[in-house]
Amino acid sequence: MKIAFVYDAVYPFVTGGAEKRVYELAKRLAQKGHDVHWYGIGWWWPQEGRRDIELKGIKLHGVCEPIDLYSKERRSIKEAILFSIKLFPRLMEERYDVIDCQGFPFFSCFTSKVHSLLGKSTLIITLHEVWNDYWYKYIGKAGFFGKSIEKIMVYLSNNLITVSKKTKKDLKGIKPSEKSIIIPNGIDFNHINNIIPSNEKSDVIFAGRLIKEKNIDILIKSIYLAKDKIPNIQCLIIGDGPERLKLEKLVHELNLSNNVIFKGFMENYDDLISYMKSSKVFVLPSTREGFGIVVIEANASGLPVIVVKHKMNAACDLIEDNINGFISEFSEESISDKIINSINADRKMHNNCIKTAKKYDWNMIINKIEKYYESVNNNS
Repeated sequence: MKIAFVYDAVYPFVTGGAEKRVYELAKRLAQKGHDVHWYGIGWWWPQEGRRDIELKGIKLHGVCEPIDLYSKERRSIKEAILFSIKLFPRLMEERYDVIDCQGFPFFSCFTSKVHSLLGKSTLIITLHEVWNDYWYKYIGKAGFFGKSIEKIMVYLSNNLITVSKKTKKDLKGIKPSEKSIIIPNGIDFNHINNIIPSNEKSDVIFAGRLIKEKNIDILIKSIYLAKDKIPNIQCLIIGDGPERLKLEKLVHELNLSNNVIFKGFMENYDDLISYMKSSKVFVLPSTREGFGIVVIEANASGLPVIVVKHKMNAACDLIEDNINGFISEFSEESISDKIINSINADRKMHNNCIKTAKKYDWNMIINKIEKYYESVNNNS
């Protein structure tokens, strides 16, 4: 099959859950002999001096030169619109059996729909999250427009992929007739399994972008409480973002400089996994996750994961309480209690975590998505 993915953020130039998913799927589909293309922002353009390159068998098409994805800590509407406009002439150059367009940030789905209406492809939309009323919290009264565009977008195609049970449930709230298929994100289990633990040990670890929605301040406050029972508790925070200075200031104010260490962003994925493997528990205090691939990566490293109970948090679907982790209330007191329980349990949950993670190996997921693409193509 001739397959095209559409998403502005391109891995490994940008590192996030959605782009990592597209990369892993595209790479494996190319290895299986499919003609695989990816239309995104040309992050490589300044270094390579050309808009199109090939990476791991994936033909990358640079729609435009690099532009900021974020504006004031939020996804840029200007960037999303510009990308969708620049996408149009590039996409129209080719025909595809299927186009898998990532649902967010919406506007590129409309460009891909035009391509489909012209008989040049069959459109599939992959939904990582459905926000609905959350738009009002994200951008205030202007959320009406975000909510409206989202609702129109999900009706552009009947071929919908959702990455979690929560996303499928939320989709039904705005499209009652939805018949989406759940195809989750995954991990390279064997690769993770072969990584050697770091010599730098810790009790608690977090990895992710340092933004408000991740609530790392709650994690830091929970470490402060846990310190009463575990005086030498060690917490590693891996990642970078706009909240870092505030978080470092909080650590200083709580006198936790010897307990909480900021490692910054790690370019080498294996280094991240090695730090996970030398820790005891992973804490994800985020209240909004479309999936939470880091939960599966931590489980594959043998770590129980603490997630927060919240209606916008799909990561809760990945945790069976007291089996491969803990579901906590959204408070530093509750998270602190779960951290202490996890550390005291030590490696008792290790085997359950590994067993859970194996279900999300990319080699199992790729077969499912390949069959889905084939069925959509045959029925078009």
